[in-house]
Amino acid sequence: MLTVFLQAPQGGNSSMMLIMMGVMFVGFYFLMIRPQMKKQKQEKKFQEELKVGSRVVLTSGLHGRIAQIHDDGIVIETLSGKLKFEKAAISREFTDARFGEKATKEADKKEAIDTEKK
Repeated sequence: MLTVFLQAPQGGNSSMMLIMMGVMFVGFYFLMIRPQMKKQKQEKKFQEELKVGSRVVLTSGLHGRIAQIHDDGIVIETLSGKLKFEKAAISREFTDARFGEKATKEADKKEAIDTEKK
């Protein structure tokens, strides 16, 4: 029984096996790799569009408002003070689930008020 599995495939079976391997690779690409790349692009776009005053939720579950944006990270204002984090720590999914469009609208209102004061 074991010798049957160890034998090399015969002529016509090898081409069928190559076709099946190709189909499996294409399936893995469309089911696993492509959706992950799309999600990474959305996260990057979200992190680039962050504004001062936006309410966010970090991957750790911390809620806060963006106080400052730097090249190497962001400063989040919480009830206990200001903390500095990497942009990658902000979760698009958690933020959208908690605040949705409300977070960006509030940031836009605050920005308009700040510009009127100046």
